[in-house]
Amino acid sequence: MTSPRAQLEDLLARGVGDVSPALRAIPVEGEARAAAVLMLFGVLDGAPSERVSPRVPSDLDVLLLARADTVRAHPGQVAFPGGRVDPDDADAAAAAVREAREETGLDPAGVEVLGTLAPVPLAFSGHEVTPVLGWWTRPTPVRAVDAAESAEVFRAPVADLLDPARRGVTVLRRDGREWRGPAFALVTPAGEQTVWGFTAMLLDGLFDRLGWTEPWDRAREIAVPAPPPVDRV
Repeated sequence: MTSPRAQLEDLLARGVGDVSPALRAIPVEGEARAAAVLMLFGVLDGAPSERVSPRVPSDLDVLLLARADTVRAHPGQVAFPGGRVDPDDADAAAAAVREAREETGLDPAGVEVLGTLAPVPLAFSGHEVTPVLGWWTRPTPVRAVDAAESAEVFRAPVADLLDPARRGVTVLRRDGREWRGPAFALVTPAGEQTVWGFTAMLLDGLFDRLGWTEPWDRAREIAVPAPPPVDRV
């Protein structure tokens, strides 16, 4: 089996950088604000998945976080570390690693940036987000650095994400319209998490491009987590 890192590098070398055509179909109106997220893969801890996948090693992980319920943007949702590109950032990759350090406490010296995927427009937030692929060469402890921003930082075993039993779609219905997107159900140290929306679309597209996707039931619905209550005091 070719190593996951080699597969990621080959994907970038072949120029297969667009993993989210559905999002690209809805451009941002006006000037988009630049942002970046870090899709950090590697052996992040000493606890491999108990599931044996035919596509990836059991110890391959990806770093994710759960946003705090109190943040204004996407409260409670699972996401990649990331944020806006600041004027002092050399590029999108530098911004993604900086944000990951600020949000998870990882040591950037242990992160090797492999390359970037095509920027993705997010019409609802007015951002253009560059996904940055990284490999954790020297893992360091991670945590939710700011409880006001993140509720949990965790590694997600890729073998678990690929498990057909954990895969499904979320369905949003509003004003007579319907939006369907991929979703992943996970169990983390803090409890159950549903990966959906932008983060799930990036993972789903990347897994497809890498040939990692295992057949799953695309009619199976996974409920969208209820939004946190609004403090009106």
